[in-house]
Order: sequence, then structure tokens, then C-alpha cells
Amino acid sequence: MANPRANISRVIIGACFLLGCLMTINGVDCSRVHARRILQQAGETVFDVMNYGAKADGKTDDALAFIKAWKAACGSNGPAKVVINGQFLAGEVVFSGPCANKQTITIEIQGNVSASTDPSAYSHGAWILIQHTSNVEVTGGGTINGHGQDVWEYAGGDTVLPVSLVFQGVANCKMNNLNFVDSMGFHTKVTDSHDVTVFNLTITAPVTSPNTDGLHLSNATNVNVTDSIIGTGDDCVSIGPGNKNVVVSGITCGPGHGISIGSLGKREEETNVEGITIKNCTLTGTTNGARIKTFGHVSPKLNASGIIYQDIVMDRVKNPIIIDQHYSSKGKSEQSSVKISDVHFINIKGSTISPIPVSLDCSATFPCENIELADIDLAPVGSIALKSACANAKTLLKGTQNPAGPATCI
Repeated sequence: MANPRANISRVIIGACFLLGCLMTINGVDCSRVHARRILQQAGETVFDVMNYGAKADGKTDDALAFIKAWKAACGSNGPAKVVINGQFLAGEVVFSGPCANKQTITIEIQGNVSASTDPSAYSHGAWILIQHTSNVEVTGGGTINGHGQDVWEYAGGDTVLPVSLVFQGVANCKMNNLNFVDSMGFHTKVTDSHDVTVFNLTITAPVTSPNTDGLHLSNATNVNVTDSIIGTGDDCVSIGPGNKNVVVSGITCGPGHGISIGSLGKREEETNVEGITIKNCTLTGTTNGARIKTFGHVSPKLNASGIIYQDIVMDRVKNPIIIDQHYSSKGKSEQSSVKISDVHFINIKGSTISPIPVSLDCSATFPCENIELADIDLAPVGSIALKSACANAKTLLKGTQNPAGPATCI
């Protein structure tokens, strides 16, 4: 038998919708009903973490409430939104699929989320992990604070500190309009994924913070990273092995170690890197600018090709253009087995604090080939004289060369 009270409620809600939003019927605020009905018409269901046990007091670990709200959205039908709005503390959060819901799920972080700073609390190498799902967008304008200053002393060696936000094994996902502060490890990471868009991020950590890359990519295909401000203690963007068809554009980088391809050649399972375009970026006060780095030891044989750095502004950058195939192996005789070819440095201008702003240090076993330098115009800060350096590279020089470009050096 139908519940009479439920029937009455449905009648009241129906009357509210028909009569509009400027009245109250039997204690029901029609304006709120009308707004909810419009939301339903848009097809989006809201899953507020506060309805799943979150306290938002900045002291209680609300990770479980986040996960419960996600599971509800993941199992729902139609577009869904997980709302995180308030001051939260959270330990490890895993948003895992695959989801029964094949529509877009938005994770809207409107407030501030702070990490629990006990490294042993993170079993997946990530603080917030989104995995094995598709059509997820993380956004909201909120702040994700890793409080890395409490754990950076443990960085290095075999200790891997958790990444603040990871996309792993996802497709057709977005990350945008978020603020990241003081990650324990990397700030963000996209791995084993395809068709991912990242834009409008602000990422901040001290220049002294260890291994706090702004965004790291590995084994990702069809990724666009645009219009973000990144300043950390490591690479603003690092593009590791296995990446294909990646565009990085409109990045303001500094402080940090620049925008890097690599490091490559450290592990046996690594695969080729190809089709990487980095353009329209500005780097200020970084230790490196446009960099490709591979380990200079007996490494797996792989290729890095189809790489473009174009329309890059350097402001007081130490090493504006650098290929370093002896990364982390200075003084050792081994040569990298990573083959670098079809690389284009085009329209790179600005200032440098280094006497050698263009350095191509390639593998003697697998020399670099087709390294184009076109319209390079770098001025010294102060009265230092500039020159280029080259080892084991076939170069192609076009247009302006300031300093004088390195001739082929094989």
C-alpha cells in the first residue's frame, strides 16, 4: 500500500513546481523545491560528502565520507556531482571504478582539503587516487594542501612520498580550476591513461621542497596540459616514459627545474616517448628550461622522438636548452641506450645566467640525430660571454643563433 504521507509530499512538490517559487505550502519552501527540480532537469544528481558522515572540522579524518559519496555517485544513473565544500582533513582517498554510471561524474572541491601527514597512512603512493574509471572531472576552485613541510625530511632513497592527486588507468577525464599547495611528493600525476585534459591549475611549493613536481606524466596518450601557473622545488612538468601525443601550452613556470622530458632509461619496462609539443610557455628563474634527460647507464633501449619546444620565453634561466644523457651519472663511463631524434627547439628567447645556455650532451652509443635549433636568441644576465656545448649530436641550425649554435659534433 502506498504511503499516504509520501503521496501528500509529492502533491505539495508538484504544486510548488506548477505555482512557481514565491510561496510556501504546508511548510515546504517552494523556492528550494523549484531549484532542485531544475537541477534534476539538468540531469545532475548531487552527492554532498556532508550527507555521508563528513565533519568538515579540520580535525576529523573525512576520507571515508569522501569515498562513500564517490561510491554512491559511481553507482548512480546519469550525470553526478560529488561536492566537497568546507574545511576538511583527509588521509588516503581512493575513488575507484569501473563505475556503473557511464555519464560524467564531477568531483567539485570548493573548500580546502588538508592531508594527514603520516606517510604510513598511504598504501598506493597517492593521497587522492582516481583509478579505473572514465568521464570524471575534478574541479571546483578549492585548495588541496599536502602539508609536505611536515614530511619532506623523509624524501629520498627508498622513501616515496604520496602524490597529492593521481589519475591512474582513466579515460576522458579532466582536472582543472584547482589550487595545489606543498605536496608531500609530486603534486599531480597522470599514468596509464588516455584522453586527459588538465588546465587552470595553480601549483605552489618552496624552491627547496624535494621531488615536488607540478605534474608528472607516464604511459599516457592524448594529454593536453594548458594555462597553469606552477612553481615548485622540482620540474614544473615532467614527461616520463611511455607518453604519446602530449601538448603542454601556456605554462608559467618558476621556481623549479623547468619543463622536462624524462628522466628516461631508468627501468627495464620503459617504452618510447613520441609526439610531445611544448609551446607558448614562460620560465622564470628556473634551473633548467627546455630539458631532455636520460640516465647515463646501461639502460633499456628506447626512443624519444618527435619532440618540439616552441615559442618559449626564458627569464634568468640557468640552462635554457639542454639535452643531458648523463643525468644522475656524472663521472661514470656508461652510455645511455635511449635514442633521441627529431627534436626541435624553435623560437626560444630571453635571458640566462649560464655561460653555456645551449648544451647537447648525448650518448656516444646512440648519438642524437636531427636536433633542430631555429631562432634561438638568449642574452646573458650581466657581462658573461655565452657559448654552446655539443657532444654526440647531429644538429640543424636555422635563423638567429645567439649564442652561436653548436655544429654537428659526432
